[in-house]
Order: sequence, then structure tokens, then C-alpha cells
Amino acid sequence: MPATDELTVTTATPHDWQQVVQWAADEEWNPGRDDTACFHPTDPDGFFLGRRGTRPVSAVSVVNYSASYAFLGYYLVHPDLRGQGLGLATWRAAVPHAGTRTVGLDAVPAQQATYRRAGFTPAHETIRYGGRPVRNGTPPPEVVPVTGSHLDALAAYDRRCFPADRRGFVTRWLTAPGHTARAYLRDGEIAGYGVLRPARTGHRIGPLFADTDRVAEALFDALTATLAPADEVALDIPGPRTGAHALATGRGLTPRSHTLRMYTGPVPPTDQHRTYGVTSLELG
Repeated sequence: MPATDELTVTTATPHDWQQVVQWAADEEWNPGRDDTACFHPTDPDGFFLGRRGTRPVSAVSVVNYSASYAFLGYYLVHPDLRGQGLGLATWRAAVPHAGTRTVGLDAVPAQQATYRRAGFTPAHETIRYGGRPVRNGTPPPEVVPVTGSHLDALAAYDRRCFPADRRGFVTRWLTAPGHTARAYLRDGEIAGYGVLRPARTGHRIGPLFADTDRVAEALFDALTATLAPADEVALDIPGPRTGAHALATGRGLTPRSHTLRMYTGPVPPTDQHRTYGVTSLELG
């Protein structure tokens, strides 16, 4: 059925979005198990679901983080219905939600040409590393479990590393059930933080933000020390971060896949050297 006139695109509830998360899992994107509960409140109008009748058939998220920055992800069509124009129709209904904001995304290889035609420009490659992490001794005392008293300082630190203030999201991410969060304190000040969360397969670390390689290593070790010996982790590292790649390989992880970070316009400045692992390829 090549026609798309039966397609209806509406905003999705968190319950609706579980179908989309399952599609992503089927594509081996390995999303975190409870990512939607943390991300959806950031912009409830930014999750779009295409339906034919009552059947979900397509999706895309366009999450507005600020007046100048949005992130696009979960661009998916049910595998039985691809090649019928459903994805493009859903895209056209959803992308105007971003307005004049710069839009970022992480493009899988098969979609990179599509995004270029839509006006996205490549910035850098992101490589996913995975495997069973090598244990590296006891983390230093500067690494501490995150508590409520750290939340304001961590949100401020996060803003230095991410193109928008996402204070509400950071609070949910750090305190979500099943998430393990650690901060590195230097003379009482935040020098980095990281979060480990359960995924459909194994666990994912993200974000991993740190002032230095040494801080990032200590946070990685503290997070993975909470895992069972057979557990695997995945970490998504921006291409230019030499120290981050050395951390991953030094802890026994190997490259598993890659995406291309792309933008439609100027990106709000960040301290890129502090990014050792992004939060989520699907949602920024």
C-alpha cells in the first residue's frame, strides 16, 4: 500500500513510546530500559508516532532542549512497511516542532545521505565500544555516590558539556531507579560525573563527563565496579576524544558500531574536551 494518506501523526505518550523503544531494540540500538521516563518530560510534545488506523507504523523524536537547540532521534518505520514514504511523511510532520533551532542527531550509516539532503552537516564520528570491562582496582576516595546535595552542582557541570541547560532531565537521570551515578569531587568541587544504567542487553554508561583522563578513568572504574563479572557495558565516544578511546580500549572494550553526529546549524558552545561518553545516541 504505497499511499500515505491514511497515516496520522500525533504526539506520543510514554506508554505509546514503548513500542518505538522495542523497534529500536530490534534494530540492535540497545536503548536503556527506562530512558523514556527520564527524557519524555523534557519535551512531551517532541515525540511523534505515525499510525495507520490504530496500528503504530512510524516514529521520530524532536526534543527541544532550549530556545536554540533540539535533538532528533528514533527515526524509525516498522520493518514490514518500509519503502512506502511513511518515514518521510512522519519526518515532515515532526521536524517543524524544532522551529529555528539548531537540530543535532546521530546518523546510522544507512541514513547519512538522507540527512545530508535534509540539510544536516557532519561534525564528527561517534564510536560505540562494548564488552566486559577489565577491573582496575579500587576507585580513589574522590569518587562518591551522587546524593541530593550534589544535584545543583552536577546540573551546572552538565551545562558546560551539553549544548543546553537540562537541569530537570539531569535530576531524573541521576536519581532514576536502576541508575548508578558517581561524581568526582576535587576540593569539594565537581570535576566530573558518570551514570551507568541497565539496557536491553547489558549496561550503558552515559554521560561520562570529566575534567581529565584520570578523572574519567576513576569514574569509569567506580561505575563498572558495581557490575557482576559477566556483565557487559557500552560507551559511546565522540571521534575526536583520544583520551576517551584510550580509556575504553585500556579497560578491555572494543569498537562495536559507529554513527555520525550531524547538525543543521551553529551548535551552542560546550567544553568538548570533557566528553568521554555521550548520554544517549537516540536523545542527545
